[in-house]
Amino acid sequence: MKTSVRTRFAPSPTGPLHMGNLRTALFNYLFAHHHKGKLIVRVEDTDKERSEKRWEEDMLSNLTWLGLTWDEGPYRQSERTKIYKASLEKLLNEGKAYWCFCSSEQLAQEREEQEKRGEAPRYAGTCRSLSKKEAQEKLKNGVPGVIRFLNPGRKISFEDLVRGTIEFDTSLSGDFVIAKDSENPLYNFTVVVDDHDMKITHVIRGEDHIPNTPRQILMQEALGFESPQYAHLPLLLGEDRTKLSKRQGDMSVTRFRQEGYLPESILNFLALLGWNPGGEQEVFSLKELVEKFSLDRVQKGGAVFDAKRLEWLSGHYIRETPLEELTKLALPYLEKSGVPIESLDSKKLQSIVQLFQERLKALGELPELAGFFFKTELEYETDLLKWKDMSSQKASESLERASNVLNGIVEPWSPESLEKALLETAGEDKGGLLWPLRVALSGRKASPPPFDIASILGKNEAIRRIRHAQHLLTS
Repeated sequence: MKTSVRTRFAPSPTGPLHMGNLRTALFNYLFAHHHKGKLIVRVEDTDKERSEKRWEEDMLSNLTWLGLTWDEGPYRQSERTKIYKASLEKLLNEGKAYWCFCSSEQLAQEREEQEKRGEAPRYAGTCRSLSKKEAQEKLKNGVPGVIRFLNPGRKISFEDLVRGTIEFDTSLSGDFVIAKDSENPLYNFTVVVDDHDMKITHVIRGEDHIPNTPRQILMQEALGFESPQYAHLPLLLGEDRTKLSKRQGDMSVTRFRQEGYLPESILNFLALLGWNPGGEQEVFSLKELVEKFSLDRVQKGGAVFDAKRLEWLSGHYIRETPLEELTKLALPYLEKSGVPIESLDSKKLQSIVQLFQERLKALGELPELAGFFFKTELEYETDLLKWKDMSSQKASESLERASNVLNGIVEPWSPESLEKALLETAGEDKGGLLWPLRVALSGRKASPPPFDIASILGKNEAIRRIRHAQHLLTS
């Protein structure tokens, strides 16, 4: 282990923060904090055409919401051009990189001929022999060119902290492009310079980056940089065991945030995708994850994104959240749905949230589940008021009985007193009394018990809804 652990999360701001990218950020955070080290955030925005400020803001906002604080940054590659240029010039001056002026047509023809011969496509090194003077003359005359790394073409072996020894024959890839020009370096080059400059000790990233690693090691050696240790994480898979992508739907962190999944549940869920802490424990706080995390328990195989598992964890955290805090968290979702929050006192709002706390999987479900509390007129099919083969007249009479019971209750107006009085009146015919009442109060085929609903609505509103239901039955 190097003296002070420094990891980095380095996304490209070309789209919303994805759940797979978030897991990478989380593992970097856990590893760094487990070893009392630092997490650096670096925005890799060298792709000028696709990078957008809004996606950087999306990433930073979601990391903050989740509590994944970073120790340095965010650094932006777009602001570090001079640093990259200096390293490019060093390679060019030392003959470890060179200007290439081959046209796209030449390169395409070259690839076609190689494929016909059954060879792996690679650059043939046509411009390797150009002198610096010839290259400068072409640049002066405006001939478009790129900068290629002079590949020594040897075997590279490195120890991956997840996968063990990995070996590559770099001669198969030829001389590769590291910059479009002296002002526009490409990804594989910039990360080498950044990781060295930012003293990154451990690069923890997705396994799709494994093919980049030997090229980066070659450039590190050419520049005289020490290589960080690498750990390549298993990819996230959809339930069909294919790579998680937009084909499985919107997997942005913002989507889950907007749907009302609690941040603790998302972190707990993602931590267990590809990492096994050992034992039977399933629910972990961020602090516990930091204490237990180690790369030697990261699995090699892909981890399946089980949406039901996330729902279960989110429901658990919702049930564990104190009611007052949960009500505050739920308010934005109710307000966004158009619920007139200002018309309800905090005690009534808490009662509504408490009524659904046990069954919520995400806070975004609350407006739909509890929407009937906030409507002045409920819309439902009249036949829904009828219990089994009950006639309209019988349903209306049942509601009248319920209304009389409610009218007779003075104090306390509570679920317990309402339940006791209504069940005493119902006798053996509980469904015949409670079904029409519940529908009249909620307008739903499925809802909480009528005692709980009536308790929150209050006597006047409960009886008003009963009268409305009777009107529907007799009109």
